[in-house]
Order: sequence, then structure tokens, then C-alpha cells
Amino acid sequence: MTQHLRHSPLHDRHVALGAKLADFGGWDMPIEYAGGGVVAEHTAVRERVGLFDVSHLGTASATGPGAAAYVNSCLTNDLTRIPVGKAQYTLCCTETGGVVDDLIQYLRGDDDVFLVPNAANTATVVDLLRAGAPEGVEVRSSHGEFGIVAVQGPLADETLQALGLPVGHDYMSFVDASWNGVPIVVCRTGYTGERGYELVVPSDRTPAVWDALVEAATPLGGRPAGLGARDTLRTEMGYPLHGNDLSLDITPVMANLGWAVGWDKESFWGKAALTAERAAKRTRLSRGLVVTGRGIPRAHCAVRSGDGATVGEVTSGTFSPTRKQGIALALLDRSVALGDTVVVDVRGRDVGAEVVRPPFVHVGVREG
Repeated sequence: MTQHLRHSPLHDRHVALGAKLADFGGWDMPIEYAGGGVVAEHTAVRERVGLFDVSHLGTASATGPGAAAYVNSCLTNDLTRIPVGKAQYTLCCTETGGVVDDLIQYLRGDDDVFLVPNAANTATVVDLLRAGAPEGVEVRSSHGEFGIVAVQGPLADETLQALGLPVGHDYMSFVDASWNGVPIVVCRTGYTGERGYELVVPSDRTPAVWDALVEAATPLGGRPAGLGARDTLRTEMGYPLHGNDLSLDITPVMANLGWAVGWDKESFWGKAALTAERAAKRTRLSRGLVVTGRGIPRAHCAVRSGDGATVGEVTSGTFSPTRKQGIALALLDRSVALGDTVVVDVRGRDVGAEVVRPPFVHVGVREG
């Protein structure tokens, strides 16, 4: 039997646009649209503006007296570093340091934290937080109650301004706004490296907001973009994907995400294990690979040194539309240094690559 897939509030819009749909975290989501394709959609985001339906992302909240302090004692990053009205990238880890999920936490107040986990992991994150919540703190999932539309690219501000929505606030901040009576949370966040926003909208009003954004973006040379372009864009920036570059077996230390860990906090899930791992300096580390020959590395491709010894494995790989060559993220032995040349086994064929530090594409200060 075919697994039943959930539909975004914008499903009918995607069908009308001739989208190629596929299962993504249990949701039937657009990979690319007819008349464009991944490269054209990717280029629109880098050069103009792209619109993404990311309504498959989860939403949840922790509310009640001391909610922020409680969440801060569980997830890795330190909420005390940011003021109310700001957002923060963080991780939900096991006690052994594996990553259950990476997510964004939005600080609304000492008694209100809004969370955006990944689609397939929302229930697990909510269950873990709920299990240890102190009396008076309620943790609930609102998965499916909201649509989320990402507006990404150098012309993102102009697109939102056409709807009268606020722009220009700091990166990783959010503002409550409205459009034609529709409440919208305008978040200065995104997964492309470009200047952009993510709009959190009640599900039943998401189609009207989407239509208005498409109308505003089209004269600017913008277009809807699918999850295929979202993946090439995030890989160019070296952003991790849970399930590939982060997992129960790939810790924040291995993924070079120590900046998203509040090491000095009194507690968070996995602190003892991660602190020990960080001090030992023995695990593989995530590095970037730029292919120097012809070939596109993919997840699980073996990486070897010049003498043929296996020194790692690709976790994410793709063709970079911006650089027009293969790129990858890979877990490599610590003996491999930046600037080294390695060999990637791409379907039985040796492909040379240089070890680099991501991002693979520099987009200036568009995030700022």
C-alpha cells in the first residue's frame, strides 16, 4: 500500500503550476516546477527572488511560567544570548550526543518559545520536551496549523514591500504583522544564504498570501522554487541537512556546529557526552569537497586519500549551479587537512576533489 502523504495548504497551487511532487518527510511537496527546473529556480534565488513552500516544517510551542528557561535546559544553544524578538539555531540531542533534530527557536518571552523543527521529527521533539516539562509549562505541537512560505533572494525586500509587510529587521529576528487582516509572523530567516524571510501564516489563509507573493515577485523576475533548488542552495552554503549531515550518529562536534552549543550552560541534553567528545578530538569532522574533475559526489560515496586509504564518506553531494561543478559535504578523518586533495568514489570511478571550508559560494552580506 502507498503511504498516505500529507498535503500543504498550497498543494492545489503546486498542481496547477505543474510541479513534480515527491514524498518529503511524509508530505507531498514540490521538487521543481514545470517550465523551469532546479537550475532556473536556483538561479532565480541567487540573482532575484524565489518563493518556497516549506509548510512541511513543524511548528510547536512551549508556554507557561519558566518555559524559556526549561527549553534552554534541554536544547543545545543558549537562549539567554538573545533578547525577546530574536531567533536562534539550536539542536535537540540525545544524552549520548546524537542529533534528534536541528531547529529554530523563537523567543517571544520568558514564558513563550515558538519552535520550528523538521517535518519528520516534530512529534519526537515535542514528546521529549513534554516528558520533562515542569508543572505549568505546556508543550504542544501545532504542526499543520500554519503554512510557511520562504521568500529568498536579493529582491526579497521588494517582494514583501509590495504587500506592505515589514522588511529590514535584523537577521534572525521576527516581527508580528498582518496583510489584509491575515496575521503573519515575518521571520528574517532562511536556508539559502541569501537575504530573505520566512512567513508563518494560518493554514487557511496561506493560499491568498502565496498568490499575492507570486504576483509581486513575477515582475521582478522571481518565481516559485521547489525543494530541489532549496537543496542545491543550502549545500552551496554548507548548511547541514538532518538525516544526511546530522543524525543520531553524527554529533554537533562532528558537524562543526559547536557555535550552536552553549558549552557554559549548566545543562542541556547530551552535555556530558559532547563535552568529552569535544575535548578528545578524535572523531571525524565535516569538511567541504570541491570536485576538480568531472563527476557529482552523492551521499555515502567513499572518500580516499592519495594512497588509497579510506578517510571518510560524503554526507551530502550535488552539482552546484553557481560554480558549475560538483560539491559535497563529507565526514573526514582529522588527518585530512584543508587544502588536501582526495579521491571520491563516484559509482566506481575515481574523481579528484579538494578539501575546503564551506561555504562554497560567497553571497556577501545579504543575510545581514
